[in-house]
Amino acid sequence: MFRGSYTALITPFNGGAVDERAFQKLVDWQIVEGTHGLVPVGTTGESPTLSHDEHKRVIELCVDAARKRVPVIAGAGSNSTDEAIDLSRFAKKIGASATLHSTGYYNKPTQEGLYRHFKAISDAVDLPIMIYNVPVRTIVDIQVATLARCCELKNVVGIKDATANVARVTQQRLACGKDFVQLSGEDATALGFMAHGGHGCISVTSNVAPRLCADFQNACLKGDYKAALAVQDRLMVLHDALFVETNPGPVKYAAFRLGLIDSPECRLPLAPISEASKKVVDEALARIGLLQAKAAE
Repeated sequence: MFRGSYTALITPFNGGAVDERAFQKLVDWQIVEGTHGLVPVGTTGESPTLSHDEHKRVIELCVDAARKRVPVIAGAGSNSTDEAIDLSRFAKKIGASATLHSTGYYNKPTQEGLYRHFKAISDAVDLPIMIYNVPVRTIVDIQVATLARCCELKNVVGIKDATANVARVTQQRLACGKDFVQLSGEDATALGFMAHGGHGCISVTSNVAPRLCADFQNACLKGDYKAALAVQDRLMVLHDALFVETNPGPVKYAAFRLGLIDSPECRLPLAPISEASKKVVDEALARIGLLQAKAAE
């Protein structure tokens, strides 16, 4: 089920509130443009600053707008295991295809603590689990041996790997088996990730370039790395630009420039991106033709 280009969806705000209309419009456009799956309320969706009610509402909005056309992997991660279970139960009730769970941030669990965290979620909620390993955000790195233990849990089906270490893909496949789903969490190294045997990418860039990201993944999944390299070379300037400041500031600005959302605002403590960063994003959008294409419509 979990293959190809998945979008780590932004959560649009307008006047400080979740812009439900813009969000569902974005979801529908993603599917029309060829995105293979959707991931609401992850890091890119600003889950740390959403209330629990808002978090659940965004999952509900996504599932409703997707209408089972593509899988929805609902962000349900927390450094509180009880909270992660509660969000997972809601995701199951509302009809999500799976949940995404980060390693414990701030409280910095040991490898044994990580295993017990994922085991508790797996035991409590009968829904596929994708483990999210992003040490640059959480400080904690789930080791290959720990992941191998986790993949024996009944509901753990894969990993979103944002380590940017493409060797991990092979190491994890050898430890967990070829059917264990491995999705890249880092756009810039997705080509190497796929060449090492990955199954797809949970992408930030696909918020604003979903067709190109889907084309890239389709080529990789066919083993056509020459075609994939051509798309990757085109996208690379945008991959870089969207991380000129802390995600999701730049990608929200890009979505705003393309008319996909009505406001680029993030919630504090994320500040609006600088004028210099806006110029970098604008230049990247223009360089790959997205601004011109939008203007021509």
